[in-house]
Amino acid sequence: MTKGKNVGLITKSQAPLVGVDISSTAVKLLQLSRSGDRYRVEHYAVEPLPPNAVVEKNIVEVEAVGEAIRRAVSRSGTKAKFAAAAVSGSAVITKIIPMPADLDDDDMESQVELEAVNYIPYPIEEVNLDFEVLGAMPGNTEMVQVLLAASRSENVEMRASALELGGLTAKVVDVEAFAIENAFGLLANTLNIPRDGIVAMVDVGATMTTLNILRNGRSLYAREQVFGGKQLTDEVMRRYGLSYEEAGLAKRQGGLPESYEIEVLEPFKEALVQQISRLLQFFYAGSEFNRVDQIVLAGGCASIPGIAEMVEEQLGVQTVIANPLAQMTLGSRVQAHALAQDAPALMIACGLALRSFD
Repeated sequence: MTKGKNVGLITKSQAPLVGVDISSTAVKLLQLSRSGDRYRVEHYAVEPLPPNAVVEKNIVEVEAVGEAIRRAVSRSGTKAKFAAAAVSGSAVITKIIPMPADLDDDDMESQVELEAVNYIPYPIEEVNLDFEVLGAMPGNTEMVQVLLAASRSENVEMRASALELGGLTAKVVDVEAFAIENAFGLLANTLNIPRDGIVAMVDVGATMTTLNILRNGRSLYAREQVFGGKQLTDEVMRRYGLSYEEAGLAKRQGGLPESYEIEVLEPFKEALVQQISRLLQFFYAGSEFNRVDQIVLAGGCASIPGIAEMVEEQLGVQTVIANPLAQMTLGSRVQAHALAQDAPALMIACGLALRSFD
């Protein structure tokens, strides 16, 4: 995505791409290949980031992030030179605007740039723009609906710089919500919902929980709130006198005192269910819907044992753990056990990796 031009956010690409999801605590890298309609995981790696290198999805220390990307590239064994990354929803303004259907690509681009000024609260030269034609306007065949996406240039440039330091060239800079929508296509046929069903995708990361409401594979609503696994890590550090790294490791691999389950983990799970409930209440309050048909949990916290059952029991909605890679075959370098554990946290990386096949 370049200034005022439609490069990036939703652009199509032919060279093999690695999806690189830069979250608050880790860099997640994923490369897929495809034969027919089957995908294969060729390369993947998850590399931890030092504390505060990324704060609430904003890159603060670009060198530290670049270093982690370089390690992830090396560990995954990928030879790809190009990457797709994403900016978070809160860093992007999206609007659906009507446009005449008879414009060619160049005229459409010029027209979108002219119109964008009316929707974006920043000087247009400080913004990266992109657009995608969604289809005809309901009830008016002479007009099309165009999705306009805009982000401050610095958000895009920071990601491009970090990738470059890691030895990759940013070919696509997407939006996290679009990447999730993209990956959701791989899950859709595994869900037990009616044809027009409403799915709540809840991504619980380290510091942010994001709700995406999807219907027929399209995003209807998205909302972020500050809550995540870091709260559990902080509590483990405080209670057991561990460093940040030790606490993160103990959470994943075990070895904590018996009191951990009841005194630390259970209250965190309760708090997580409350956060999901609150996010859903916000959605119901602002829409014509008053229930969802299924909840899909993604992100690092989705791997906490028993969390799906607890959400289902307390909210009364069928709940499953996201695994966008479940139907895929694995390349020789990929360890099945590690991948299965990381899969719920790879939704965004997977959606980005799929940009290879646009």
